[in-house]
Order: sequence, then structure tokens, then C-alpha cells
Amino acid sequence: MTRVVVAMSGGIDSSVAALELKDKGYEAVGVTIKTWPGPERGDSPGGTRDPADAIRSARGAAKDMGIPHRVIDLSKEFSEEVTDHFASEYARGRTPNPCVYCNSRIKFGHLYRRAAGMGADRIATGHYARLVRRGKEHYLAEARDLEKDQSYFLYGISREILPFIDFPLSEYTKDEVRTIAMERGITASARRESQDVCFADAPGDYRGYLVKTGLQAFSPGDILNVDGDVIGQHNGIASYTVGQRRGVGVAMGEPVYVLKISSRANTITVGRREHAMERRIRVSGLNWLVSDRPDGQGEFQVRVRYSGRKARAIVALHGESDAIVEFFEPQFALTPGQAAVFYDGSIVAGGGVIEEVLD
Repeated sequence: MTRVVVAMSGGIDSSVAALELKDKGYEAVGVTIKTWPGPERGDSPGGTRDPADAIRSARGAAKDMGIPHRVIDLSKEFSEEVTDHFASEYARGRTPNPCVYCNSRIKFGHLYRRAAGMGADRIATGHYARLVRRGKEHYLAEARDLEKDQSYFLYGISREILPFIDFPLSEYTKDEVRTIAMERGITASARRESQDVCFADAPGDYRGYLVKTGLQAFSPGDILNVDGDVIGQHNGIASYTVGQRRGVGVAMGEPVYVLKISSRANTITVGRREHAMERRIRVSGLNWLVSDRPDGQGEFQVRVRYSGRKARAIVALHGESDAIVEFFEPQFALTPGQAAVFYDGSIVAGGGVIEEVLD
């Protein structure tokens, strides 16, 4: 019997993913990743959320469906490769995406290797994404439910492990998953969905987390207009991200957007929306999920944020790990630190991290 390790967060998606695999006759083993130091039980550092709730919920769901459950402590790896990186990027005036690093380094990196050590043949998660097989090749693709599709967050995984991954929710919509959970009595169905920044003390409070790390990025500095004139004071570059409109702290008689963040000068530059429209970016750390990567350059649909639409662009390679991406139409708030993911139709061809916006 094929043994599959299922990464169970305690939420509805991963629980139903495990149930689907069990129903198909696989030997499903639920595994929850412990991402915080110290004992399994106890409150989060700020006391607003209990991180051990993930273990309790996942363990309960596994018991409901009659599969074994284990906890794997990856707190050291999570700190070094996700949260430390998150803080250091904000200190540089960039806006990182921790889910991308968690998927590539933790779930489909350390956990995948641990699963192999447990005798597992495959690893599965509750992501909304598809795996497509064409001949001997395996491809990562968008899920059926495009509104919930999470392929953007998965571009960084290794192409070599694609044949050993399962996404049991690939053909389901979110509503269908909720219905399955309710009909089958999975207790995780009532648990609130996790937030993107899962290590923050409260939903959306990434700034509070950064303050507690002692990050030196909350010193006041100048707010500049596009001409370089000082027009106000900010309360720390880590409080801002490119494209931000609310809470900027200056009035210009019209909506104002953050255009640029300089950690070296401790300044942010603001302007009108049209000033935030750009065509060209440099992308680094390329990861390709297709064997037929472009020779020199190629045309792709490129997504520069999870909630954004794909846009046509030319991706021109510069060495092994960099590329210049030039869009056919100007894009809003191209943000250093975010991922730029290249699509060929529904297939994820690859992607990288936005290093800089080019004039």
C-alpha cells in the first residue's frame, strides 16, 4: 500500500485532503509541523493566539478519520529560513512573502525529506493546485477553483519532487471542501482559516511581530515626493510597503501611494497612482519547473502578487539565476521582495523574487 504523509495544519483543507487520500486506499499519515520553540502546548508569545491549537485540531481530525498523526519539530528550520528572512527583508525595505519560503524550504524541503525517512512514498498538502502529467513529465498547474488557486505560492519547489506530490483538492472548490468536511463530521471544518503570516500574534499584525523581534526598521524618517522634496515624516520603513495607500501619513489633495522604500536613506517616496505604474523588473533566484526553459528569452503570463492578475511579459534570462521581465502593459506597484511567477497557460513554468524595479 502506498504510504502518503499529509501535512495537516488543523484546518479544513488539509483535513479533507487526508480524508480523500484515505478514501482512495492510501495509507495516509497525518503530520503537523511544529514551528515554534518550546513545548507543544502554551500560548503564542503575544497571548492572542494559541499556536498549539493547530496540533490539537489536526490530531482530532486524524482521530475522526482513523489515521495516525505525528508532530515533527521544525521550529529551528522555520526560524532560520522563514521568520528570520521575513524580518531581514523588511529591514531592507522589501516586502517578503513568507508562504513562498515556507512551502519551498519547510513543507516541500525539510518535511519532504523527513517523510522519506518515515518510509513514505509521497507527500500531500491541502493546497489548491494541480499536478499535470504529460508523458514522462510532471507539471505544476493552477487549481480548478481559480479564486482559491495557490500555485503562485508553490513556484519555488524543486521540479525533481513533483512526481512525488499529491494535491487532493486540485479539482474541488472551497465550498465543495466545506461540504465534504461537514458531511463526514471532520471537526476541523469549524476552525478559522489560517492567516498568511501564521506566526503573527494576531491576524494581519505582521508589524507587531516585527517590533517584538527588535528589528531596527522603526526609526522615523523623511517622506519624499517624486521630486525628492521632504513632505512629511514616517514612523519606520517596516511599516510600509510599495503600493500602500492607507496610513501613509501625508495629504496631497488626492490619493497618495508608496512608490519606493530606501533602507539606506531611511526614506519612503510617495506619489500618485500613475507614478506607481512600471513595466520592467529584475528578478533573481530563478526556479524553473519545466524542462524546456526558454533559450535566451520567452513570453509568459506573469503574476507579481498572489491576488493579482497574470499579465503578458517577455522574460529575458541574465545568467543562470536572473532575468529581466518586461511587461506589455504597465503594472501597478511592482514590489521588491515579492515573487514574480511565470505561467504558460495554466502551467507554472517558474519564477523568482523581484529584486528591483527598472526605469
